[in-house]
Amino acid sequence: MLPNRMNLSKTTEDQLKLLKQRTGISPNVSSRIAFFRSVESGFTYSAESAKKLDGNLVLDKVTWLGDTQLVTELVLKLTYPDLSDKETMAAWAAHIEDGISALRNHKTLLDFSSNLRFG
Repeated sequence: MLPNRMNLSKTTEDQLKLLKQRTGISPNVSSRIAFFRSVESGFTYSAESAKKLDGNLVLDKVTWLGDTQLVTELVLKLTYPDLSDKETMAAWAAHIEDGISALRNHKTLLDFSSNLRFG
């Protein structure tokens, strides 16, 4: 499904790193939150709007996805059943870019956590 090594766009990567500086939340954890926020918001990836995945932070999918790996891959497969592995990675990256837009401006961990909705 998703390739073993994955990366994001440079812009998204920079936003995740800035969020880490401000809140202490690592990019892989904040990217998981961003992905699911994007899915819940109804965002849909389209190949025409795909961005170049030119970030320097290349991690294996176990590190990026952690315990959410199975669920993340299933959501992507159900939502985009006809995409290749590389296109699925682009869809994953697009969802993170969409989801991080709502999270990137938080200045503290308390500010970040108070913005999360559970339930």
